Amino acid sequence: METKNIVRALAAIAHESRLEAYRCLVQAGPAGLPAGQLSELVGIAPSSLSFHLKELVNAGLLSSRQEGRFVFYAAEYETMNSLLVYLTENCCGGNPCSPVSSHAHSVAQKTRA
Repeated sequence: METKNIVRALAAIAHESRLEAYRCLVQAGPAGLPAGQLSELVGIAPSSLSFHLKELVNAGLLSSRQEGRFVFYAAEYETMNSLLVYLTENCCGGNPCSPVSSHAHSVAQKTRA
């Protein structure tokens, strides 16, 4: 994925309403959701949601399709996965990653004291 596309995708999801809509669509699976149902789920007026969905489509994170009089939106999982690969490709300098949970971190601190 090219850097300009990475920046466009990150900028598109860097808004609370767009991030919430995107997460709902990722959870909905490949079939996606009709815009009206998505509007109800995220609690955003259809006209505002339309603006946000357009930004996500332009960034390549969503696709849209017309079915009768409904517009369905779906997550573009390939783009999402490419973004995740880009963000983590050199994670931990090639060493296995083992994120420390806050509980494990507190336990480690207490045992040192």
